[in-house]
Amino acid sequence: MDVQKPVLETTLEGILARNIPDFQRLLRVDRLSGGASQETYRIAIDTAAGEKLLAMRRAPGGMKVEPVPSHPGLDVEALLMRSARAAGVPEPQVYYVLQEADDLGEGFIMEWLEGEALGARIVRAPNYAKLRPRLAYECGKLMARIHNIDLDATGLRSRLFEITPREFVEQSWERYRLLETPQPMIDFTARWLMAHLPVAPRMCLVHNDFRNGNFMVNEEKVVAVLDWEIAHIGDPMRDLGWICVNSWRFGGELPVGGFGEYADLFRGYEEVSGQPVDIEQVKFWEVFGSFWWAVGCLGMAEHYRSGPDKTVERPSIGRRTSECQVDCVNLMIPGVVTPVQPNSTIQTLDMPRADELLTAVRDFLRADIMDSTSGRVNFLARVAGNALDIVIRENQLGGPARALELEKLRAFYGASAAADDLETLRWRLTRALRDGTQDLEDERLHDYLRHAVVNQIAIDQPRYSGFKVATGQRD
Repeated sequence: MDVQKPVLETTLEGILARNIPDFQRLLRVDRLSGGASQETYRIAIDTAAGEKLLAMRRAPGGMKVEPVPSHPGLDVEALLMRSARAAGVPEPQVYYVLQEADDLGEGFIMEWLEGEALGARIVRAPNYAKLRPRLAYECGKLMARIHNIDLDATGLRSRLFEITPREFVEQSWERYRLLETPQPMIDFTARWLMAHLPVAPRMCLVHNDFRNGNFMVNEEKVVAVLDWEIAHIGDPMRDLGWICVNSWRFGGELPVGGFGEYADLFRGYEEVSGQPVDIEQVKFWEVFGSFWWAVGCLGMAEHYRSGPDKTVERPSIGRRTSECQVDCVNLMIPGVVTPVQPNSTIQTLDMPRADELLTAVRDFLRADIMDSTSGRVNFLARVAGNALDIVIRENQLGGPARALELEKLRAFYGASAAADDLETLRWRLTRALRDGTQDLEDERLHDYLRHAVVNQIAIDQPRYSGFKVATGQRD
């Protein structure tokens, strides 16, 4: 049940009065921007010592969510944070886990910590210049502390799902197949992963989302590891590979989160864990990370279609799947691609033209709306403006991109495909990749995949670093 704000405030006040020492009254409740998977609120309360800030994590719309391997539940997330804090990992104190009788859905209330969690600022802001050279090393140490947590002593073994690398690939691949969309690069990557599975990895607690943007820093150190919602028991190299995925480098050129080197990450990890880093396994998980997030982005778009959260954020994230796919291209079948050029003619009969209308709405969002709002509304206005940019580029590049893709697929299949349309041929290739009849080493296949993916990201996000690598603009 989605709880309206007045009810939320009234219910929260009672919960806080019972569980927060020196609580006097509730001052404010603000939902923060971001949080595509869970809701995050900042809560201001009055205490005997003055104003105090708290944070609340809640399931979208206050829903009750059954535990599954990808989301064990917010009560488990709270237990994970408490266990990590006890193991020396910086975490906020968890004050209260919401109960069914509270009628707020799943969630928990915790200490509010000050710091920076925006990945782009961690990569670029001058005030973190002294932290960045040692941040990869510190992240390696924190991962090792997480992986060394005793699953039995904390009670986590009975609350978390164990997932082997094979199961992880199969589950993610199946989740994508259920979306019924033909994305050949995703199927190609799944096949590659199944052929390169780690052998008998050490199984332990895995955070599963430890990356730049999911920890908070100040100018001296990491002050909190955030977002434990998809933790599981699995291969610890998953965490080391995930922080190196290009999606989480925020335009930075260094491989670990955009701020550090592989060697520093591995050194910090080995010093604390006592376990050697398997570099090939880290590479496997780096590829898997892009594959997994490519599927996750599509899932966000599907959630927009069928779920309770209809914000513009979810379908916009859906278009980020092409970023992940171009990263897979660069990791497995690299090669320079020249993107298609925009349509040379623009329909001018209408006044204003459709592109002018789209541009006018985009500029209104970025100027008038963003200048007069703050917080989540301001964030969503920026997202909406970016979504309109995609539509504008789609109108310019979509026709030439689809025409080239169709030409390459017809050439790939020869005379048998002469009369087939693009959707038919995409599905033909997708099914052949899924059933194993398509050879992964076919260079003509690689050429098709490179061009299809690169021209799609030219529409979705041409400023993405992976696009620049694939088009020879950056080493």
